[in-house]
Amino acid sequence: MTKTVPAKNGVRVVVAGDRGTGKSSLIAAIASDSFPDSVLPVLPPTILPADFFPDYVPLTIIDTSSSLEKKNKRNEELIGADVVVLTYACNDSQSFSRLSSYWFRELQKLEVTVPVIVVGCKLDLRDESQQVSLERLMAQLLQEFKNVSICIECSAATLYQVPEVFYFAQKAVLHPVDPLFDHESQALTDQCVRALRRIFVLCDRDMDDALNDAELNDFQVKCFNTPLQSSEIAEVKTVVEQKVPEGINSHGLTFPGFMYIHNMFLRKGHPETLWAVLRNFGYDNNLKLKDDFLPVPSKIAPDQSVELTGEAVEFLNGIFRLLDTDKDRALRPAEVDKLFCTAPESPWNDAPYNEAAERSDMGYLSLNGFLSQWALMTLLDPPCSLANLIYIGFSGNPAAALRVTRRRSVDRKRQATERNVFQCYVFGSKNAGKSALLEALLGRPFSNNYTPTTAEKFAANAIDLIGGTRKTLVLREIPESEVSKVLAKQDYLAACDVAVFVYDSSDEYSWRKSRDLLEKVAGQGDLTGYRVPCLLIAAKDDLTPYPRAVQDSVKATQELGIEAPIHVSMKLGDSSNVYNKIVSAAEHPHLSIPETEIGKKRKQYNRLVQNSLIFASVGTAMAVVGLAACRAYAVRKNSSA
Repeated sequence: MTKTVPAKNGVRVVVAGDRGTGKSSLIAAIASDSFPDSVLPVLPPTILPADFFPDYVPLTIIDTSSSLEKKNKRNEELIGADVVVLTYACNDSQSFSRLSSYWFRELQKLEVTVPVIVVGCKLDLRDESQQVSLERLMAQLLQEFKNVSICIECSAATLYQVPEVFYFAQKAVLHPVDPLFDHESQALTDQCVRALRRIFVLCDRDMDDALNDAELNDFQVKCFNTPLQSSEIAEVKTVVEQKVPEGINSHGLTFPGFMYIHNMFLRKGHPETLWAVLRNFGYDNNLKLKDDFLPVPSKIAPDQSVELTGEAVEFLNGIFRLLDTDKDRALRPAEVDKLFCTAPESPWNDAPYNEAAERSDMGYLSLNGFLSQWALMTLLDPPCSLANLIYIGFSGNPAAALRVTRRRSVDRKRQATERNVFQCYVFGSKNAGKSALLEALLGRPFSNNYTPTTAEKFAANAIDLIGGTRKTLVLREIPESEVSKVLAKQDYLAACDVAVFVYDSSDEYSWRKSRDLLEKVAGQGDLTGYRVPCLLIAAKDDLTPYPRAVQDSVKATQELGIEAPIHVSMKLGDSSNVYNKIVSAAEHPHLSIPETEIGKKRKQYNRLVQNSLIFASVGTAMAVVGLAACRAYAVRKNSSA
């Protein structure tokens, strides 16, 4: 069970251990600052006020019973803990052995992964001839149990290191070491290095790969609200130069030197110093930007989407040019890795992004592929897109990086759209040619090797239109086996601009399956209100069509009121301009919408209601006119009399 770090409204400390190891006396000593003459077997919750420790966060200390009868209650408390204090008695070696053989096993069974503070109580009673090396114990425990933060010995009788026990417990929660330091490699974690690299780049305003005295001072003021004296800066540089010669150059402190300083604080037991730096630059305890640093625009309706703004696209064009050092208009894998070296990880290493963009034969990412990849990530995961824009150096207003589009239902009513990114759902039977359609969009050669698609797959690329405009087309392949599952989702079609139905023109089953899928999708659109333009694509046009193929398909499209099928052969490289036709359908969202039986009945009903309203209006008007005429006649008659 992974617990998130609590907000700064309190830390819950649960104390557990064998009977007689000093749990309750330890808690009583910290609460009263004295050793109690007698103590209850299990104390009620003890609260240390916020001003007890420098972080100004209150602690709630929970005592537990070691008896089997109270095991369920103890387990509940351990599961709800922010940090666990496990006690043993310094004068009882058996109680220490039980930490490994029983208590840590219990925590593992409960899936408790919060920090653990190992505390040796009753230090004043230990036989000095049986001293145990704390370093050796710590090394043994760390090797077997990764969530041990520290081992410490104390004495409630003399109050020796009693406050330190709970200070370290609080510190382990508020300033955890694990996200920062890898105990196995004895080095900073990769995510920590990436975060520090971003901070270094942000502070290096003159972009000379070193922090001069002014930049170092600004960094110090931002993080600790205290300027550095010239003598202090000189002292820091001297220490770094002695330990890491490459950490200082003629311009100032280099990144290796910057790393050494923070590593030094960590090794000296001051993770709070490194966390102060990270949090001042927006990082949370998972070493990712906090939500309040990511003003992602909110969609009001499911049929809206999120796109990059012109400002963000301009920034990305500049980043591409900066990374493209050999000016070949393509980024090598190493250059893409360099792009995300200041992010927690590269977001494009895994599905759905790793195979979704146009690349050269050498695996280089083109500018089109680069921008399309960002457009796809923004469409599918706006928070991830915005976070990575900031990680790689977007310095504008984050709120100006993304925009929410108009609702698709409004676009249909206005018969126009302002979108720059269109998402096309690709349906069809197995082996109909769906994947080939995606591959061809990315400029990849046709392959005769068939691999069934088992999960949704994406392809994104720029489409140049007549008049010089450019749109990004995202193809989303839905496996035949997943159609029923996805259409069961009420809002699944809300994000769709166009649906295409691919069939093998030489196979009757494939055609009938696509026709069936088309009717299902169109029917779902009528039921949910998310009606989408639909196109039929007759793939594998190089093969001999099955008898009556053309006749059946033309008849079906006429009945549904959509365009005739688009014939393509990816094997021959004949795409029949299919991608431009898909974009054109998206740009005219009121056209190419199939007429289903439900839709026809609804239209008839609406016409009937409209005609009834017209007749009612005419009847009302005639009644008013008739009444006016009667009144006029009555007035004339009275006048004559």
